[in-house]
Amino acid sequence: MPGLSGQSRPLRQQQRPRLAVAAVLSAVVLALVPLRPSVVPPRASLAVFGATGLTGREAVYQALQRGESVVALARDPSKLLVPKGSGGDSADTPLSDPKLTVIQGDVTKAEDVAKVISSDTTGVLISLGGKTADVGETMLTDGTTNIIDAMKKVGTKRVALVSSIGVGDSENQAPFFFKMLMWTMMKKIFEDKNNQEALFTKPGAPGADLEYTMVRPGGLTVEKPTGVINVIEGEAGSIARADVADFCLGALLEKDFPYLRGTPCISSVGGTSWVKDRSAKAREGA
Repeated sequence: MPGLSGQSRPLRQQQRPRLAVAAVLSAVVLALVPLRPSVVPPRASLAVFGATGLTGREAVYQALQRGESVVALARDPSKLLVPKGSGGDSADTPLSDPKLTVIQGDVTKAEDVAKVISSDTTGVLISLGGKTADVGETMLTDGTTNIIDAMKKVGTKRVALVSSIGVGDSENQAPFFFKMLMWTMMKKIFEDKNNQEALFTKPGAPGADLEYTMVRPGGLTVEKPTGVINVIEGEAGSIARADVADFCLGALLEKDFPYLRGTPCISSVGGTSWVKDRSAKAREGA
């Protein structure tokens, strides 16, 4: 077989330049084809109601800082500003982000709420508020009823609601001066707040089967976040809205959040009968 062996060498030598040319052409083609950027989708898509309020702004801002996408409903989108507590030097400037979608509408209108909650929505934050004279005596209950209905239609389960100390069985956790307000000047708003919570906590209520957390903060401030969040059983102290927002985002984003289907009262400064530190840092075991 020497003849065959001798013929094979020239053939290989002829093929080598052809292979080299093919490799160069392939490299040129690859260089001309633009590489698609690596897009990492957010791990959550949150719907926020009450986004232009002081606590709602904090929740939207902090969620965006974490890389989540947010869809917010606002009667007046121009009021969605960077929050005072977490926003630093950018506070009170218009809040915008590629992952933020703001829809103008009214939470008491089911058709507007339906525009915010979709099959992509993984969690819902309800931080509604306002003076009764401005928003009506049943806005909290009516709006939250619409939100629950919209969640059920698309199968979204996780929801956090910013309520208040003094609602439900936390009445005795409110300081005496605050109780006086609850029984007088704030009587109508607290009736609405109690009815709002009952949409989840009452047996057989429309939201009873959802993964809810009723967050009852103590006295609210617009200070910078302290990172100290305690669930308490005694009288409430004060807490920054930034810390309330952080706790609510934990309720929406953490798979094993410890207060699902609960009504935790949270404070940072003052108060009595502290249970334990429930800040994000503590929950993560850091």
